[in-house]
Amino acid sequence: MGSRVCLVHYHEIGLKGKNRARFEHILMDNLKAALAAFSVATIVRISGHILVTFSVSGQAEEAYPLIARVPGVARVSLAFHTNREPHEYCAAAVRALAEVGEFASFKVAAKRSNTDYELTSIDLNRQVGEVLCEAYPDKKVQMHDPDATVHVLVVQGSVYVYARSERGVGGLPQGSAGKVMTLLSSGIDSPVATWMLARRGAVPVPVHFSGRPQTADTSEFLVRDIVDAMAPAVQIGRLYVVPFGDCQREISLACPASLRVIMYRRIMYSVVERLAGLEGAKAIVTGESLGQVASQTLENIMAVNEVVELPVFRPLIGSDKQEIIARAKEIGTYDISTQDAPDCCTLFMPRRPETHAKLDAVHEAWDMFDHDAMIDRLVENVEYVDFHSPCYRVPKALSVHHDDLMPAH
Repeated sequence: MGSRVCLVHYHEIGLKGKNRARFEHILMDNLKAALAAFSVATIVRISGHILVTFSVSGQAEEAYPLIARVPGVARVSLAFHTNREPHEYCAAAVRALAEVGEFASFKVAAKRSNTDYELTSIDLNRQVGEVLCEAYPDKKVQMHDPDATVHVLVVQGSVYVYARSERGVGGLPQGSAGKVMTLLSSGIDSPVATWMLARRGAVPVPVHFSGRPQTADTSEFLVRDIVDAMAPAVQIGRLYVVPFGDCQREISLACPASLRVIMYRRIMYSVVERLAGLEGAKAIVTGESLGQVASQTLENIMAVNEVVELPVFRPLIGSDKQEIIARAKEIGTYDISTQDAPDCCTLFMPRRPETHAKLDAVHEAWDMFDHDAMIDRLVENVEYVDFHSPCYRVPKALSVHHDDLMPAH
């Protein structure tokens, strides 16, 4: 019958022209990392696809849904790999069609990438179609918009037959677009924003601002759970944790209550920009959505943006909450993010935060405390946890991992 394999299809990578090989190799490396728990035999490029084979029976079926979650994968198909013998690939076609569940109509879509096989694509369509009509006499052959399509791909000395195919997340492979720093809370929005930049080829380096020591460290564990939920398809190499509670208390005592949140965020952005300099990251990413909360009005966003020179990406800026929740459920972070955890976002919050801050008032509040010394202190005391990720490169300035930086998970 032939072995089971996964055929990975890509879209944007195929449009890259002379850079296409580089993107393909990055995607192949990422697939290898994502499938580390499986007995992968080979990951190779064949005729505009990436072929993943396994040395243990049944693992292709298990790995199939995971591969669909890897950024850069447009579609993944669970295929039968046979020799170029008609009785083998026709039998595989019968098995493949049986896997699609209920259907009333079908067609065969054959393609050969080598002309050394005597049968043309039309001949293959006719040959396999006749066998399927005999196997499924009550089903209708329909060339346009059928319920099921059996693909027959002839490549070199092999034939790959599949009807079961799943849409992937698309985008570009991680590591093809450089590093970005992401402000990652334990809430719903920021994990989605982090995932969206990973899907565009970036390597996210998340920074979590904890309310510790003014609050418990619960949010830190939830953030680590979020990183685990996105893995292994989305790779996070390092998570920075900034104990921010004492600084928030200082700000709350020194500044007008209505401007506290803006002061918090100006400090956070400044710290993240410093870390970006160490990491070689080129942008800051947040989970803000326009008008969703008081700090996310245009005036307040502008008041925060002015303290940094790096571009600030807000991939969710035009999304409503229901759209963000749907995406969070899709990537597996929603249930974690809905758990209660006190963090810096809930600490020393004013009863009536300013929604349309005036820059003169913001600058006056900014000068009411020694913000430069506070930023220096936070950067000096930053903590971090490393995870295995082949697309992440440890910065030379922070190349030593300290096990005591964060409680064991």
